Amino acid sequence: MASEDQEDRTEQPSAKRLREARERGDVPRSRELGNAAVLGAGALALLVAGPGIGAAARGWMREALTLDPALLGRHDRLLARAAELGLGLLAPLWPLLLAALAACFVAPLLMGGLRFSGQALQPDLQRLGPLAGLKRLYGREAVAELLRSLLRVALIGGLGGAAVYGAFPRLLAMAGMPLQEAAGAGLAFVAKTLLAMVGALALLALIDVPWQHWRYRDRLKMTKQELRDEFKESEGNPEVKARVRQVAAQLSRRRMMEAVPTADVVVTNPTHYAVALKYEAERMRAPRVVAKGADEIALAIRELAGKHRVAIVEAPPLARALYRHAQIDQEIPVKLYAAVAQVLSYVYQLKRWHPARGPMPALGEVGVDPALADEPRADGEPSP
Repeated sequence: MASEDQEDRTEQPSAKRLREARERGDVPRSRELGNAAVLGAGALALLVAGPGIGAAARGWMREALTLDPALLGRHDRLLARAAELGLGLLAPLWPLLLAALAACFVAPLLMGGLRFSGQALQPDLQRLGPLAGLKRLYGREAVAELLRSLLRVALIGGLGGAAVYGAFPRLLAMAGMPLQEAAGAGLAFVAKTLLAMVGALALLALIDVPWQHWRYRDRLKMTKQELRDEFKESEGNPEVKARVRQVAAQLSRRRMMEAVPTADVVVTNPTHYAVALKYEAERMRAPRVVAKGADEIALAIRELAGKHRVAIVEAPPLARALYRHAQIDQEIPVKLYAAVAQVLSYVYQLKRWHPARGPMPALGEVGVDPALADEPRADGEPSP
């Protein structure tokens, strides 16, 4: 089942999957690169600080082998003296220890950066099962690790053996050298041998680093279904987004219909379109559209306007132009100022009109640019 699942993972990991893996502390790691960095730093530190280490070692040995008369008959001070000598032994080695400690951070930085994740410290109960243990012991990764270990032993052991074999005459000659000269020659031999081993480890690291990066991305590969699910999570489920748009449209329509009773006039087609306008000279530079709609919505606007005694004016060209070029909660286009002003003046006259004052005011023809009012037909020609 695991192999079948891995075969289905044919897609490269997404940026989100890689980011989540890094947050868990799951980043590519190369043991060969770490070994080469630590051993190389130690060898370089030994070459640079070798004379100082040798001098400090000779001083420590001289102090350790010198009999202190104050210790004669003082058995209670022997333990303290041993601890003092033990701490003194670390003093010559601190350059090596610091170099190796600093090198421990080099490999993670080169591979994927330092990551401190609490999730990596949490116990994974799935790894405690017998089947998981057998898979780690006899799986493909275990075989690859065995081959790497054999190659590592062969290279390092071969180079180390060749270095010892080539320097064997000098090693025998060190027996007749003074102590100080022999110690210096021994340190130089050890440093050169370490550098040869570092070269072997660097060669292994050049092979292992690309392999670990490829294996890391291969392990994080995704199935097509996982990619689709992730896309839905990041971009939003289409069904949910459609429902959100539907609810938003309903809320917008409700707010629009609530604004119809506050309008000054509703301009109609008379049946296909309805546009509600409001104008307050003290607060607005131009009339503003508070509601508009076609067909069923236009009918609802007209009925609501009639219910709240809002003036309804039939001006088909102006209604079409407003519906096409004006937006809700925005001022009307400048090209329609004159036509809307004519309609509003007519409405204000109607509100002030009384039969005793004479005949009812007439609207007359509302002048609208045909290019703004006419709707294009399916063939591209303007409708009559």
